[in-house]
Amino acid sequence: MLSFKEIKNDFPAGLVVFLVAVPLCLGIAMASGAPLFAGIISGIIGGVVVSLISGSQLGVSGPAAGLAVIVLNAIDQLGSFEVFLSAVFLAGLMQLALGFLKAGNIGYYFPTSVIKGMLAGIGVIIILKQLPHAFGYDRNYEGNVHFVQPDGQNTFSELFHMLKYVSPSAVIISVLSLFILILWDQVLSKKGRIFQLIQGPLVVVVLGIGLNILFQNYYPQLALRDNHLVTLPVAENISGFFGQFTRPDFSRIFSYEVIFLAGTLAVVASLETLLCLEATDKLDPYKRISPANQELKAQGVGNMVAGLVGGLPVTQVIVRSSANIQSGGRTKLAAFTHGVLILLCVISIPGVLNMIPLASLAAILLTVGYKLAKPALFKSVYRSGMMQFLPFIVTIIAIVFTDLLTGIGIGMAVAVLFLLKNSYQVSHLLHTEKTQEGKEQYHLVLAEEVTFLNKGNIMQALRKIPDGSDLVIDYSKSAVVDHDVKELIQDFKENAHLKNIHLTFKEAGERQRASTANTNF
Repeated sequence: MLSFKEIKNDFPAGLVVFLVAVPLCLGIAMASGAPLFAGIISGIIGGVVVSLISGSQLGVSGPAAGLAVIVLNAIDQLGSFEVFLSAVFLAGLMQLALGFLKAGNIGYYFPTSVIKGMLAGIGVIIILKQLPHAFGYDRNYEGNVHFVQPDGQNTFSELFHMLKYVSPSAVIISVLSLFILILWDQVLSKKGRIFQLIQGPLVVVVLGIGLNILFQNYYPQLALRDNHLVTLPVAENISGFFGQFTRPDFSRIFSYEVIFLAGTLAVVASLETLLCLEATDKLDPYKRISPANQELKAQGVGNMVAGLVGGLPVTQVIVRSSANIQSGGRTKLAAFTHGVLILLCVISIPGVLNMIPLASLAAILLTVGYKLAKPALFKSVYRSGMMQFLPFIVTIIAIVFTDLLTGIGIGMAVAVLFLLKNSYQVSHLLHTEKTQEGKEQYHLVLAEEVTFLNKGNIMQALRKIPDGSDLVIDYSKSAVVDHDVKELIQDFKENAHLKNIHLTFKEAGERQRASTANTNF
C-alpha cells in the first residue's frame, strides 16, 4: 500500500525520476526497434502498476536498456510487434510463477563475470546502434540485427556507411548534448540540489528542441526533417489516446519461437531486476531489505499488463532507482508519482514530445551504453584474475558478434570450463611424511567433495606412487566421495600387492586401518 506520510520527500523525488524517465523511455524504445509509444506505456506501467505490488520502497521500474537487444532481435525474427507482445505477456506469467515458486535467488546461479559481461556487451551494442542516430542517419539503419547482414554489411561496416548520410545539425545537437551530460554527471550534479532536481537528460531534450527551433527560424538549411524527430501518435481526446494502445496477437503463443523468447525475457528480466533490487537495497539509507519473490511477482504482473496493452518488457532499473534515492525518495509513493506524471504528460503535451530530436535521445543512450561498458569495469574485472576476466570478455565479444542469448551461452560455457578445471585441480593433496621409524610415507588426502570429474586426476596421482611404498589414503575430511572414485580406489587396493605397496586408509574419527582389513567403499 502507498503511504503519504513522506509525500514532502516523495513527490519531489518522483518529479526528478519522471524527468529522467521520459527521455529514457523514448530512447530505449528507439534502441529496441519498437514504436516509441511502447516505451512510454512501459514507463507508466512501471510506475503505476509495479510499484503498487512491489515490496521495494525505493526501486523504480520501466523499460530497461538491458533488454533492448533482445527486443530488437525478437521483433525482427517474429516479424510482428503484436506477436512479440504475446511473448511479453507469457514472460510476465512465467515471472509470476517464479515468484510463487520462491525463485528469488535465481540470480545467484549465474556467474558474476557473465552477468557483468552481458551488461557490458549490451552497452557496446547500444553504442554501436545509436552512433548512426547521433550522426543523423535516422532511416532503418539497423537492418538485420545479427553481426553479418544479408546485404554483405556488418555492424562495423554500417558505421562507415552512415558517413554518407551525416546531418550537420544532428551532429551539433549530439556533441553539445554529450558535453552537457558529461558535465552534469561529473561536475554540476555535485554542486547543489537544483542540479539534482533538474537532470541532465531533461536539459539535453530541451536543448535539442530549442536548437531545432533556432535552425527552423534562422538557418532553414540546418533544420531537422520529420524522420529526425520523435514520432508519437497524437490523440484528440481521451478515448483516442487509449485507442493508440496495441493489442497482442496470441495466434502463435504456443509456437516454439514465442515460448523460447518468453523464457529468455523472463530469465533476463528477472536477473536484471534481482541485481538492481540488491543494488538498490545497498543504497537505501534506511537499509531496508526488499522481498525478492514479491518483486518477481510485481514484475510478472507488470509484464503481463505491458503485453496486453502494447508496452515493452519492464524491469527494475538502477538508473531511475538511484535517481530516486539521490533525490530524497523515502517510499514507493515516489515511483508511483513518476508513473502518474508520465501518463499526464503523454495525454496533455504529446506535440511537445514530437519535437524531440532523435539525436538528443541518441546522446542520452550513448552515455547509458558507456556506463554499462565503462573502462573502469574492464580494469576491475581484469584485476580479479583470468578466471573472472576470460568469461567476461568472451561474453562481450560473443554478444557483439552473434546475439545476446548465444553470447550468454558461450560466456557460461567458458565459466563452466574454469569451474571444471578448478574442480579437477583441487580434488586431492599428495605429500610425503616421515614415520616414527624414519621411513618415508605417502599421504593422499581427498578433498571435502570429490566427484567423477576428479577421477582422472586421482588416477594420475596413484600411478605416481613408487613400488614398495607406504601409502595412506585419507578421506577423513571428505563429506562426499563419488562412486566412480570409490571404485577407482577399490581397484587400486586390490592390485596394490602387485607393486608391493602397503596401503592404509584413514577415515573420519578413526585411526588408520591397514589394507588387510575388510575395507569397502
